[in-house]
Amino acid sequence: MTTIQFRRRLIVILLLCTAAIAALVRHQAEPGSTVHDVSTVLMLLWLPVLGSIVGWAYGKLLRKPPPAPESFAPGRAFQPQALVAFTLRPASIPAEDIPVKAGEHRCVLVVGSQGFQMRWQMPPDEIFRRGQAREAAVEFLAPDKALPLLSQGTSFRMMVGDAFVGDGRVLRLLAGT
Repeated sequence: MTTIQFRRRLIVILLLCTAAIAALVRHQAEPGSTVHDVSTVLMLLWLPVLGSIVGWAYGKLLRKPPPAPESFAPGRAFQPQALVAFTLRPASIPAEDIPVKAGEHRCVLVVGSQGFQMRWQMPPDEIFRRGQAREAAVEFLAPDKALPLLSQGTSFRMMVGDAFVGDGRVLRLLAGT
């Protein structure tokens, strides 16, 4: 249990105990007295707890899960849409300074404040290390949104997760895009 969960549980227990004690005091107090009236108000402390429980149940039972993020369809053939030149930033840890593996690589191409999911492929017969310049054909998940913002010479950054991993520029858009 986290600290926040513990504190929330403790607050609920204290509110319910206060309301229960107030109910006993109200039952013993003379109607119309200040003690009777104050204990009546203190009994209402259980209402926020009830509201929280109803809200939690509503959230668990009726809320739909968020949709899965868009991604390239599995098994879909690679269809290059632009030729780019980029350099992956050197690894910050020497143990991670290994050649880039062959296969498909995905990242977000960031131009200004816009980001576009893209993928590029590393052929199995080539060796490529971080810090070296590289040219590659790339495919965008949403080419109709990305390609109008990209022209020859447009600079970009490459992002994986929440870290920028490389920098580059667009060499040209490929025919048929």
